[in-house]
Amino acid sequence: MKLSEMREKTVDELKSAVVDFKKQLFDLRIQLATHKLENTALIEKTKKNIAQAKTVIKEKENEVK
Repeated sequence: MKLSEMREKTVDELKSAVVDFKKQLFDLRIQLATHKLENTALIEKTKKNIAQAKTVIKEKENEVK
C-alpha cells in the first residue's frame, strides 16, 4: 500500500490495516524459520508498511486535536 493511499483512509481503516500487516509479518517470519520464504525483502516491506501506517495514524490524531 502506498503512502498516498494510506493518507486517504480513516484512522479505523488504518488500524485494521496495521493488524493485517502484523499478521502478514508473523506469517512471513514463520516461513523464514521453516526455510519456505523465497523473497526475504517482503519482511522489510511489511515492517515499512506498519511504520508508515502508524505514522499516518499519529498525523491524523494530531490533526483532530
